Amino acid sequence: MKYTKLHLLRHGLTQGNLERRYIGSGSDVPLCAQGAAQLEELKARFAYPAAEVVFVSPLLRARQTADILYPGVRTIALEDLREMHFGVFEGRTAKELAADPAFAAWLDPASEAVPKGAESRAAFARRTDALLMKLFEFMLRSHIGEAACITHGGVIMNMLARHALPQRPPEQWMTDPGAGYSLRCDAQMWMRDQLAEAYDVAPAGYLDDAEG
Repeated sequence: MKYTKLHLLRHGLTQGNLERRYIGSGSDVPLCAQGAAQLEELKARFAYPAAEVVFVSPLLRARQTADILYPGVRTIALEDLREMHFGVFEGRTAKELAADPAFAAWLDPASEAVPKGAESRAAFARRTDALLMKLFEFMLRSHIGEAACITHGGVIMNMLARHALPQRPPEQWMTDPGAGYSLRCDAQMWMRDQLAEAYDVAPAGYLDDAEG
C-alpha cells in the first residue's frame, strides 16, 4: 500500500510564548533568539522527516521555522494555516485579564462570547476543519509523496481532533514548539473516510527523548 505522508509541526518559540501571552494571527511576531536556537538544537539531535514541499502559515514565526528546518525546500503559504485571532486579548496574559468579565465569559466552554475583534471558535473551526484533508488532496493530485506543514498549536489540535486516527479530543493533540505528528493517508482513506493515521511523533524519537 502506498501512503502519502504529511508531517505537522508547530512553529518555534516566540517571546510571547515564553511570557505565556495570547499570540494569535493578530500578532505577527518573529521567533525569539531562544526559539531559533532551540530549533537548531532539535535539528542537530533529530532527523526531521523529508519533505518535497512545505505548507506554511503566512505568519513570520512559521516562515522562519520553515527556513531553519527545511532550508531551500519549496514553501506554499496558506492563509487558512494562520492561528486564531484573539482580538483585544492579543498580547495579554491570563493574569492580566483575570479581572475582565469578558475574559471569564470567553473561557466558559458553554458561552458563545467572542472578544472584540477576535475570530470566534466557530469560525476558527470552520476555517480549519477540512484543511487537513485539503492538504492531502493536493498532495494526492500533485503526486507529492511526502510534505511538511508548519503551523500553530491551535490549528494542529483542531485538524487532528477532526480528521486523525486515533480519535482524540483537541487537548490531547497538543505539541511542543518545533515538534508535531507524522500522518499518512492513501487515496482510499481520503475518499472513503476523510481520515488520516497519526503514526509517529515528529521528529521521530522526540517524545521518547523528552520523556527520558
